[in-house]
Amino acid sequence: MPRATPRGATVNGEKTLRRRLLITGTAGLVAAGALPGTARASGTARASGTVEPDVDGTQEWNARPPRGNVTVLGYRPDRIVVHHTVSANTSDLSRARAHAHAHWVQDLHMDGNGWIDTGYHFAVSRGGWITEGRHGSLRTLTGGTSFVLGAHTSGQNDRAVGIACEGSYHAGAVPPQAQWEVLVVLCAYVCERYGIAPARMYGHKDFNTGTLCPGVLHDMLPRLRDEVAARLG
Repeated sequence: MPRATPRGATVNGEKTLRRRLLITGTAGLVAAGALPGTARASGTARASGTVEPDVDGTQEWNARPPRGNVTVLGYRPDRIVVHHTVSANTSDLSRARAHAHAHWVQDLHMDGNGWIDTGYHFAVSRGGWITEGRHGSLRTLTGGTSFVLGAHTSGQNDRAVGIACEGSYHAGAVPPQAQWEVLVVLCAYVCERYGIAPARMYGHKDFNTGTLCPGVLHDMLPRLRDEVAARLG
């Protein structure tokens, strides 16, 4: 089970205004139509037409320190791999829940798998909140010239950004609209920063035949590629 709500997870004041990414065509950002409990804030629009998403870094969700040194690779990744975390399809869409989910994933990867840190670079909650996974992922993404070695897809960890969606998307389950919209925004930003073509977004099972991950999200990859390409212009 996820641990208790981490320190600083209450949404108030400026925190209430910092999240929830919505774009209306090319006109800019609006906060509208959010589901109850989701945050409602725009990120930063860029000249390219993409949005720099507002990400809760490891410090903000009070992550555990890595158990060893996180390796920074001095080159850009050339693809994105999408995952689902096979956690509960909760109706709690809050920022606090996103932080608790980030802790749940980190504990699973460090204590269950014996890894040094979270394996994914980023996670998108069902409420549309983005959390940094492995330490250093956000800093290197912002820089756009390097990235950290992940632990999410066998054979791809030194060349792919791993983005995980909170939830279990087998047996017909579909991601909430808030999660999908923010996944598109995050993927577009990653593609822009690293020069990744939208066609080079894959699902976990494209590389590891022993998994069904990311479930129905794999069937939605053509739509994801199209929507990311549209944002990139």
